[in-house]
This record gives sequence, structure tokens and C-alpha cells, in this order.
Amino acid sequence: MQLAPNKKSIFFQSLGCVKNLVDAEVMLGITQEHNYNFVQEPEEAEVIVVNTCSFINESKRESIDAILDMAEHKKAGSCKKLIVTGCLAQRYKADLKVSFPEVDAFVGTGQYHKILEFIEGKREDDFEFRHPKYVHNENTPRINTQPFFRAYLKVSEGCIKGCAFCIIPRIRGTLRSRTITSLVAEAEKLVASGAVELNLIAQDLTDYGRDLNDGTNLEGLLKALVKIAGLKWIRMLYLYPDEMSDELIELIATEEKICKYIDTPVQHISDRMLKLMNRKVKGAQIRERLSKLRGRIPDVSIRSTVIVGYPGETEEEFQELVQFVRDARFDHLGVFSYSHEENTASYLLPNQLDDKTKSRRREELMAVQLEVSKDNLKRKLGQVLPVLVEGVSEESEFLLKGRHQGQAPDIDGYVLLRSGDVKVGEIHPVKLEQSMEYDFIGRAV
Repeated sequence: MQLAPNKKSIFFQSLGCVKNLVDAEVMLGITQEHNYNFVQEPEEAEVIVVNTCSFINESKRESIDAILDMAEHKKAGSCKKLIVTGCLAQRYKADLKVSFPEVDAFVGTGQYHKILEFIEGKREDDFEFRHPKYVHNENTPRINTQPFFRAYLKVSEGCIKGCAFCIIPRIRGTLRSRTITSLVAEAEKLVASGAVELNLIAQDLTDYGRDLNDGTNLEGLLKALVKIAGLKWIRMLYLYPDEMSDELIELIATEEKICKYIDTPVQHISDRMLKLMNRKVKGAQIRERLSKLRGRIPDVSIRSTVIVGYPGETEEEFQELVQFVRDARFDHLGVFSYSHEENTASYLLPNQLDDKTKSRRREELMAVQLEVSKDNLKRKLGQVLPVLVEGVSEESEFLLKGRHQGQAPDIDGYVLLRSGDVKVGEIHPVKLEQSMEYDFIGRAV
């Protein structure tokens, strides 16, 4: 890659969730405004930034492997500085400083806006590291790394839920909501740059605005966002089932720009398990909320997540969850084996289950969901749905791929297009003609 004169080269690797990705996009924007050029290969970089995740054991291992891989470029490459940012750095900084002496700086989850100071060696420990307070705004530099037609909009940072299995409040801090004015201003910039789809993200969107104490809430934000000319789809990721108001459900049902898509993590259906998880909801309330959603929004697509193998989960409680998944008929479902995380309330619970049991339960539930998914897809065949065309499919260079409103980016499958005069970044009606395990094949009409 040919660098501009007097520019330094920097490489970013971002792991974990899309909230972490937005932090990386801010760091990318800040560094590019201050004499750095982003390069595609780490061996070309003078500075390497690894933006880490530490939500569960699997993500911690992935982050550590990434640090080890990038550290090799300090030995054999042009890399002069290796910076580790994000959740792993926030959670384990003291241990990481001992284990990875080749890392030049560790940047906490509330410090990503000061990435330049860390690269230049001007900052070390401070209060912001121990207690994250920062959340960026519409004036913060940011480079959208997604395809031009879509973007993520982080509406808040931190969490006030206190789920027993979750480490997020410790590493991301308490709830910090942005103002509606700030979010609309950033959304307008993203749309002006070509985005037709905005995906709203937070630890829990339904808590948005509670900390501002001025009446700000998710419903008010949505009413402001739908007025933006050129914005076609607004998708909400992470709506907790106990907090979805009737007004919110009505907005989703009646507002054309709001995708008929609900991502609502239920985690379990057993009342005892939900109580042990410190979830503020019971199984009957979850069922009632799903029924209300489908009654008011007949074409809604629902994604959820569940945890199997939680401490003390009996075989009967697991089978109750299996039957619930059969009955709930989620369009998309993430099934996670319980991760034993220190400094969480569940870490000290008795009756921790062995990995073999957790793995067996996860596989069984995934097999049930696969059959549900296949059946759900078959029921949609013959429908004509608006599809956002994304580009050439990885399945075949002769096929384009896209997503209908019920498919979130990167996690929910695609609509593969075998014919039709369509353009990338535009929304076209597509007739769904064939289904697979998680994808459709269709024809633009």
C-alpha cells in the first residue's frame, strides 16, 4: 500500500460485539485525523491496535491469541508499537502487563477517545481506567467500517441490569445515554454518507435515557430518527423482554421505517433459573410478551438468546427450555453454554455443571432450533419482501446476496439472488423461491 507522505501506518483488529466495533471505528477516525493511515495487513503497520473482548471464556481465548499473533510483528515486521484496547484490557490489565511485556499500552473501555495519547506514550493509569465514564458523541471522529449502505449507531454505554452471569457492568460501567439531539446528528451524517440502514445498539436499548432523568426514552428517539430523509430501515438490537412497552410495540407495528425485527434475550424460561440469573422477569411474562408481539406485528421476526448449563440447571428445567424453544418458534436463536466468570454473582453458585453436560445440552437445543428455523423459512416461501442488496455472495460469484428486514447484518442469514436487475445498497422487492437451513434463494421482481 502506498502511504501519503509523512503518514504513519496503523492496523486495527477488533474482536467481539458490534458495540466494541464502534469503539474501534472511533479510534480509527481519531488516528486518521492525526497523521495515521490505516493499512489492511499487520505486517505493514508501524502501530498495531488489538481491540479485545472478554465477555466469556471463548472470547478471552480469542483475544489472547490475537495479542500473541500481533506481538510477532514486533519481532519480524515494521511494528514499533502494540496497543491493546477494549474489554480484556479493562478487565485484566494488571495480569496482562505481566504476561505481555511486548504490549506498549493497555487502553480501558472508557479511554478509547484518548488512543493517541497511549500510542504516543503520554498516558498511563488514571481514574478513567478504573471507572469508565466516557461515551462518544456526534462530533467525535469516526470511520464507518461497514458497507456504505449500513451503519451501527451506539445510543448508550454501560448497563444497570445486574444479571448474575454477566461481567459487562464491571468492564463497561453503568448506563450512560447519549441525547436524542446527539444521536440524530450522527445518524444524519451516516445517512448523508450513504447509509440507508441504521442498527441501534446498546447493552439494553429499553433502558435508554433512564439515566438522563428528563423523559428521554427509546420511543422518543425512534420518533426523531424516522424523520431523517433518506433513512429507510431502523433496526433495534437487544430489547429486554420485561421492558418493552406497549407504545414501543405500537411504534414498531405502525412505523414503516422501523424494521419488524425484535432481538430480545430471554436466557431461560424456568422461573427458578431466571431468578438465579437475577433476571427481572418470569417465564409467563416472557410468553405473554412474545404473544403480544406476534399478535400486534404478525410479520415480526424474533431473535433471542438462551443459556444452557447454568449452575444448578436440572435436566427437567433444561427440557422445559427445549419445549419452550419448540413452542416459541424463534426466527433466530443463539444458544450459549454457561461461562464460569469470576467477579460475577453466579461464579460462587453451587452445583456448577461439567463441560460435557453443557456441551450436550447446547447441541440438543441447537438441533431443535435448526428444525424450527427450516420450518419458519419454508412458511415464507412465495412471499415478496423488500431486500437490501449487499453484494456478491460468498456461496457463488454468480449470486448476489441481500437481507430482508428480518435478517440482521452478519448473524441471521441471507437472501441469495439468482436473477434480477439490482444494485448494491438499494432495496428491491424479491420473491422467496427456495429455502435452506438459514438462507433463502430468491428472484428480484
